[in-house]
Amino acid sequence: MAEINNCVLPDDLKYHVDNNIWVREEADGTLTLGMTDIAQSMAGSIIHCKAKKIGKSIKKNGSVATVESGKWVGPVKSPFSGEIIAINETVEKDPPMLNKSPYKEGWIVKLKPDNLQGDMAELVDAAGATDGFKNYMEEKNFKECIHCEGFDQ
Repeated sequence: MAEINNCVLPDDLKYHVDNNIWVREEADGTLTLGMTDIAQSMAGSIIHCKAKKIGKSIKKNGSVATVESGKWVGPVKSPFSGEIIAINETVEKDPPMLNKSPYKEGWIVKLKPDNLQGDMAELVDAAGATDGFKNYMEEKNFKECIHCEGFDQ
């Protein structure tokens, strides 16, 4: 597992640094997407998460959900084009789950990608994402991740 200023990046995921998103490729070729530890920490306490509807076609870098915290409202952007095939109803009912468990219970959507191999080429592994996220954090003047009680990656 990579760690940058108390922010964790599990080795079993791929990352899109510009969108601050993690991606897990499933055995059936679908993808699970969520916010990185860095994204959830920068947002602060998340109070709302609303994913697009199942069946919705998403363009590359288009929004799959809107997330709101006390200091930020913004889109969760997908590094893939495709169709949303599942949404995490748990985070819609319990948005702080994105803060408590960004990599496990806090996934946001599952996507059936249109161009898996082509778009996957733009992602990096945890080790490859380290420098990009360091630069991103410096640009945003973000010092470190602070984890809530019960944090479970």
